[in-house]
Amino acid sequence: MITVDINDLEAYRGMLIGHSAWVTVSQAMINAFADATGDHQWIHVDIERANRESPWKSPVAHGYLTASLIPRLNSEVIKVTGTSATINYGLNKLRFPAAVKAGADIRSRVELVSVKRVDDHRLLATYQTVVEVRNEDKPACVVENLAMYVL
Repeated sequence: MITVDINDLEAYRGMLIGHSAWVTVSQAMINAFADATGDHQWIHVDIERANRESPWKSPVAHGYLTASLIPRLNSEVIKVTGTSATINYGLNKLRFPAAVKAGADIRSRVELVSVKRVDDHRLLATYQTVVEVRNEDKPACVVENLAMYVL
């Protein structure tokens, strides 16, 4: 992890910031997400049927579960200091090129795309985040995530 003062963040524009640690997406996490969202589609929660009938021959994580892990993953990559708050401001260009099978390990790869001053008290940073799956060629998620830094 790197620690960067908000006044120095612009110097990292266009650079690879780093990778998070690997996190296992367990069936228990998938089931908890299904319960929280009400999305109990069989490809996520019916282990026997998913093993037998799904294209992945395994249950898979919800795409939005993968996306929801980005703040957790990215917090291991960069810490911005000199702010009073950091707000998840939104996502641009969210895509899910590949599924995350239950039990797979994922990590984030983070690049800083831009930093823009919104006003005297806020800066908006755009990060390119790629969620990689261990031993897979395609990423699980590619997104521009936005962080609003309050000074």
